[in-house]
Amino acid sequence: MAYAIKFKESVRKDLKKLGKAEIARIFEKIFEELSVDPTRYPELKNKFKGLRRLRVGDYRVIYVIVNEEVIVLRIGHRRDIYDR
Repeated sequence: MAYAIKFKESVRKDLKKLGKAEIARIFEKIFEELSVDPTRYPELKNKFKGLRRLRVGDYRVIYVIVNEEVIVLRIGHRRDIYDR
C-alpha cells in the first residue's frame, strides 16, 4: 500500500533554514521510504506521543500517520527539533 505524503505549512519555514543539497537528500528519503512503510520508524514518547521520526543524517523529520496519509509536521536539525 502506498501512502500519500502531505506537508504542513510550517515545513516551508523549516526548509528555508536548510541548504539545497540537504533539502534534496531529505525529500528523497521521505518519498522513497515514508510512502512505502512509514510504520517502520520509531514512535516518539512523552509529550510527542503519537508522532514518529525519520532520521536523515543530523536532521529529523517529524510526522504522523493518518489513515493512508503521512503528514510531515516539522523538519529540523536534531539539536533543535524537539524543543518546539
